Amino acid sequence: MKKIVSLICFVSSIYSCAIAQNPAEKYARTITEESTKKHLSVLASVDLEGRGTGQKGGRLATEYIANEFMKLGLTPPVEGKYFQPVSLLKNSYQVKSFKIAGRPFLHGQDLLALGNNELKTIDDNEIIFVGYGIDDPKYSDIKGLDLKDKVVFLINDKEPVDEKGNSIITGTTKLSEWSTVRNKKVKEILKHKPKLVLAYTEDLGKWLESAGDRATDGRFNLAQDQVAPETNPMPIVVNITDHVANYILNLGKSSLANVITKINRTQKPQSFAIKSTFNAQMGMVTEQFSDPNVLGYLAGSDLKDEIIVIGGHYDHDGKSSNGTIFPGADDNASGTTAVLELAKAFSQAKAEGNGPRRSIVFITYAAEEKGLLGSKYYTENPVFPLENTVTCINIDMIGRIDDKHLNGNHNYIHSIGADKLSSELSAINKEANEKSSQLELDFMYDDPKDPMKLYYRSDHYNFASKGIPSIFYFSGLHPHYHTPEDTIDKIDFPVMVKREKFIFQTAWDVANRDTKPAVDSKKD
Repeated sequence: MKKIVSLICFVSSIYSCAIAQNPAEKYARTITEESTKKHLSVLASVDLEGRGTGQKGGRLATEYIANEFMKLGLTPPVEGKYFQPVSLLKNSYQVKSFKIAGRPFLHGQDLLALGNNELKTIDDNEIIFVGYGIDDPKYSDIKGLDLKDKVVFLINDKEPVDEKGNSIITGTTKLSEWSTVRNKKVKEILKHKPKLVLAYTEDLGKWLESAGDRATDGRFNLAQDQVAPETNPMPIVVNITDHVANYILNLGKSSLANVITKINRTQKPQSFAIKSTFNAQMGMVTEQFSDPNVLGYLAGSDLKDEIIVIGGHYDHDGKSSNGTIFPGADDNASGTTAVLELAKAFSQAKAEGNGPRRSIVFITYAAEEKGLLGSKYYTENPVFPLENTVTCINIDMIGRIDDKHLNGNHNYIHSIGADKLSSELSAINKEANEKSSQLELDFMYDDPKDPMKLYYRSDHYNFASKGIPSIFYFSGLHPHYHTPEDTIDKIDFPVMVKREKFIFQTAWDVANRDTKPAVDSKKD
């Protein structure tokens, strides 16, 4: 028994020595699977409805995060509040109504309308079908037709071919530029100044089904970046599905299959007018609203004027108009959870008299999915001077195993951008990993030739573009990215916690070193 007690004391002594050499290890132990799962279960829950920008679920997420910051004793730094309001504008092309022969069709389901005109009503009593819409010396669907101020309908895919599959225009199986050059047919029709173009596109139905509300979601901007509307309205082009195309042609006693067969068989155009009422109200609509960044401040000690930003975006794709929820468990409930877990670890360290030398601002950003808008707003309207901000740590998707590592080492993390501005930050990053989780650091996305260009596609980049050394932590892409299947049951919590502890160690080392990471390089 005495030998066992002595052995226990010896092991305990070694452990205490290790903690003394690396005090971050003590506080890293507050980051657990239990607490990580607790936060993620809330953030990715049905109640928060995918945390959509401008949606109820997004607002609920901000309230949850602010409440957690308050529990941890973080200071509310925005005039005594945790919220930094971000004024946003949504510019979208909306179709208020779209009827052919009195039958309504839905934007985003049956059709996709494009333009930049103000909201207006369009009426007509006929639709001019122009086949493939080709105007070529060897074959023309529109020769001799007056299309000015008409509603024109064309087949925007492919071109006429003979019974052997040879193009009527090229005389070979190789299709002409009328098929291979994107939107060449529509551009040619627009030269004739039609009132509106209906363009049938074969795969549109499947694409709209997979895209959901993203197909018609429009463009988001910061309100401060709003630009004057264009003075030259773009002609309205409405891409339609085969469902709509066949409905129109049935009014003219035909169908897509029939007209295509007839054109190919006769090698002659089959353009004709379809007598039918057409009525639509459509145009650009601007909506203004506000979603906040959520900030919590932890004051440092002797270097408190120097700031470290630890952040990740809380928003995702939200709830679609048909009720589908995109939970975003990995993207980015995982990163938001990590921000809360790191905040807890640093708060406990400070409560025990071991707080960071530098101050830390914990931020969860709004509207990342809409163009990095929350982080852009912060860097253009900083709560703390950017010249005092020494490092940005960005955590965006750290809960999954990507396709690259699925059949290999799961104990990895993608580290992006650490060496872009600072060789010292890069070294700190690698040393922190050796002291903590000892993950495989994958730098594949730092390759300038990487086609994904991920360094430019998350919130840290708004800081890096201001010359602030930044790291982006990421576990990689997977098949459920931006789908309703990005759910909590697919999160690898043991690996996620290892990643959180490593990120905490990196932040700890930056927060407590004598000098801030020097800006000594600039790599694209």
